[in-house]
Amino acid sequence: MIRLENLTKSWNQPDGAPALDRITVDIRPGRITGLVGPDGAGKTTLLRLMAGLLEPSEGSVSVFGFDATAQTDRIKPLLGYMPQKFGLYEDLTVMENLQLYAKLRGLPKSDRAEKLADLLRFTSLAGFADRLARRLSGGMKQKLGLACALITTPRLLLLDEPGVGVDPISRRELWRMVGELISDDVAVIWSTAYLDEAEKCDDVLLLNGGKQLYFGPPSGLIDPMRSRVIQIRGIPERDRRKELTRFLQDESIRDGVIQGGSVRLVLSREALEKERYGLSLTEPSEAVAVNPSFEDGFIDRLGGIVQRSSPLAQGFHSIPKSEKPPVVAEGLTKRYGSFTAADRITFTMEQGEILGLLGPNGAGKSTTFKMLCGLLRPTEGAGYISGWNLRKSSSQARSRLGYMAQKFSLYPDLSVRQNLDFYAGIYGLRGRRHRIAVDRMISLFDLGDYSGVSSGLLPLGFKQRLSLAAALMHEPDVLFLDEPTSGVDPLTRREFWSHINALIEKGVTILVTTHFMDEAEYCDRILLINNGKMVAEGAPSALKARVRTADLPDPTLEDAFVRLVREKEEV
Repeated sequence: MIRLENLTKSWNQPDGAPALDRITVDIRPGRITGLVGPDGAGKTTLLRLMAGLLEPSEGSVSVFGFDATAQTDRIKPLLGYMPQKFGLYEDLTVMENLQLYAKLRGLPKSDRAEKLADLLRFTSLAGFADRLARRLSGGMKQKLGLACALITTPRLLLLDEPGVGVDPISRRELWRMVGELISDDVAVIWSTAYLDEAEKCDDVLLLNGGKQLYFGPPSGLIDPMRSRVIQIRGIPERDRRKELTRFLQDESIRDGVIQGGSVRLVLSREALEKERYGLSLTEPSEAVAVNPSFEDGFIDRLGGIVQRSSPLAQGFHSIPKSEKPPVVAEGLTKRYGSFTAADRITFTMEQGEILGLLGPNGAGKSTTFKMLCGLLRPTEGAGYISGWNLRKSSSQARSRLGYMAQKFSLYPDLSVRQNLDFYAGIYGLRGRRHRIAVDRMISLFDLGDYSGVSSGLLPLGFKQRLSLAAALMHEPDVLFLDEPTSGVDPLTRREFWSHINALIEKGVTILVTTHFMDEAEYCDRILLINNGKMVAEGAPSALKARVRTADLPDPTLEDAFVRLVREKEEV
């Protein structure tokens, strides 16, 4: 169905490196092909070449036997393309967007009513046909984008990271819908940052720096990792982060993450020859071999993690102990007319704790965040930061916290240094303190080469670094992170969480939202909310234990998320 021969695309960058470098692949119909790789690997460029939106610098792209450059008009009627960013009209309703795309794609008037009704049923959007697109949750926006891509029943469906920023329930729904489309003469190319999704694909194309590292079934990356993945069990929960940091100093460790009450490590081939894996274990912990995942093979094929410790461990001051809880939410409620976005949210955080605020899209997570940041006035209840009431003493409370928004919220036309200068001023840093803080953040986050670059032009991973640097400029006691790693690759997420773990060791208290369930495993405690209400609360291991059954003896955190939310909805 698709043939790529020595496909190369160059943008005449100063370093001379092409965006894609001699990619050669045959993609067959009747299969889902996963397109994976770090940020800047060339995934979106490749999809746009397949869609005939770009011309190759060298080589060729053939789709259905047609040249994707010279015979684009023959390809477009058979193609469905869903871009990475929501590309629909937010001031139009769901139905108006569908009607517009039906006209653009030339769907006959006589077929439109039946086709659009089928798509609304297929995507479960029938009850939202009259809602403006901008008022949809993230998951519903992705479903609408998919519906518009399916207007003319394509034989080739190109999906550019459709699951980014979407909760696990909505991602499962997207997979169900796409799975129903697959037939002997239909192919799907699914670009993804979620490697558990890549593991479900029939084939995977792994790119890095524009080069093809692997093409084939996921098992080709998983099988070589057998016997190289272990869990260190029996570590006291309070010591998990310290133990992970200690293990990662060993060069024989290719990767390491926290997984519930354990630490999961990927060993180099040389480490297998050492007795007891060559690791120094503390009592009563033990090393147990476990099955590898696609992510293990992905990280290993890319050469393993790069950053083994965070410079914040040395460059950030320790927060002194305080008798006052760093974060308190007392019955926080926010109503918009008859709609309740957050309903009596109540919790208290301890110093040096990571609390994960999880829930489906539209559950009320960001509303709760904004009330606790003083950006949104609650209808009822109160929030406290380091003992300061956000309503009565908002300036004192805000001075003790840092906030990293869900979307990149810095000024794209300002350079990296100008953004940091601006935020230093916002946080009240003056003179020498101002200069030292800015230089420190540039050094700690390795932003020196980009200090004069407009922040809107930064790669996504560096945008995340800059956002975190701005939030930490004034060394806050409390840090709020709203989906901080949405859309970034696993290596960048490893780097980001090494910073978070270092901050926790310094006594910073962190409230985080995320749709990556492997990230949620790092949290000391999870608060699960849905429809504005608290659904469940507890450590990741406790939530998994709540859904453990004979049919599901070893549930993942995603299993717990889905079951606990659905149980509450049924009630």
